[in-house]
Amino acid sequence: MTRKRKEKHHEEHIDETWLIPYADLLTLLLALFIVLFASSQVDSKKLGDMGQVFNALFAGNMGMMNQPSTINTNMPNPNNTAQSAVPSTLSSNVSTETVQLMKLKEEVDKFIEQNSLSTHLSSTLTDEGLMITIGEVALFPSGSAELLPAAKTIVSEIAVLLQPAPQKITIVGHTDNVPINTTEFPSNWDLSSKRALNFMKLLLRNPQLNPEKFNATGYGEFHPIATNDTAQGRQHNRRVEVLIKRINR
Repeated sequence: MTRKRKEKHHEEHIDETWLIPYADLLTLLLALFIVLFASSQVDSKKLGDMGQVFNALFAGNMGMMNQPSTINTNMPNPNNTAQSAVPSTLSSNVSTETVQLMKLKEEVDKFIEQNSLSTHLSSTLTDEGLMITIGEVALFPSGSAELLPAAKTIVSEIAVLLQPAPQKITIVGHTDNVPINTTEFPSNWDLSSKRALNFMKLLLRNPQLNPEKFNATGYGEFHPIATNDTAQGRQHNRRVEVLIKRINR
């Protein structure tokens, strides 16, 4: 009798060891769903609701965890924040700087108009920044880098206009393609560089300007804005440019 009972008990026993890997598989799948869901662009309420469902599955139905897991719905998705906040901030900075440069351009244009300098000075707002162009006639004698007496007034006025500008400023000298070969200026490179340097030095006599924001360079004859085949074109090419460079682009 005892023997039969043992055999019967043995027959009723079911091997449940397969449940362990099965439960592990479900746990991994649910964890994957959590990661995928959290990585998508969803609001915090939906994420919290889904977290409660997962907690119930882990804690109640599966019994694989001693304590239910929780999902912090207050933490923003860093990827979403980076993708949305950075372009928005950059766009705002670009707009603010553009408005500031437009106001500066208005002041420069007003100075040009009040002093009847439209034939020698101009201003242009570009993607690089605000460009102020001054023709050679208003600044230097032909073949020289010494500023004319009248030019010193122009440069001093431009220095005052540049005082509030937070941007870095580059002074660039240009020439036409007529060769120069003197003791002081062996080439147009030397002439354009010296003109830019002298212009910058005069600007920086204004103590309100920060020298750390300024630099000067010469491009010689290699960045013309007009043809060098005519006297008028060559005159346009002989110039000094003041570039107030954008901080945000």
